[in-house]
Amino acid sequence: MSYEFIIQTARLVHKAGLVNVMVSNGYIEKEPLQALLPYIDAWNIDLKGFSQDFYQSLCGASLQPVLDTIEAAAAVSHVEVTTLVIPGENDDPAQMDAEARWLASILPDIPLHLTRYFPQYHWSAPVTPVETLKKLQAAAIPYLHYVYLGNV
Repeated sequence: MSYEFIIQTARLVHKAGLVNVMVSNGYIEKEPLQALLPYIDAWNIDLKGFSQDFYQSLCGASLQPVLDTIEAAAAVSHVEVTTLVIPGENDDPAQMDAEARWLASILPDIPLHLTRYFPQYHWSAPVTPVETLKKLQAAAIPYLHYVYLGNV
């Protein structure tokens, strides 16, 4: 599916008086992103962790394109960020402190959803303890106005 089709559809949605919400992992080339921005009213972007090492080892990709998408989207529409917290992988309070500081540098009103992980498919890490989510929430709250826990 070409991004031109998505943009045409988004235009039609706006023309009908409705809104568009994009749920994304944040990986999008600059040209399609710039073309989409005027038509997306709200975004939920997965920020899987806040280190290049984490993105490289678990996703085989780079963190920076996701950060760029969050920043560009937040400049023109409502953005919420979701981080799935996986025990032993991205549950470090210092990383959450850095993630929250970075998000707050864009806009402290960006809602952050910290989501509890449950083993599935090829993953066998233990379920994220609720206490871990609460510690990460405590690390983020000094910077962000809205930090929610999910899957609890």
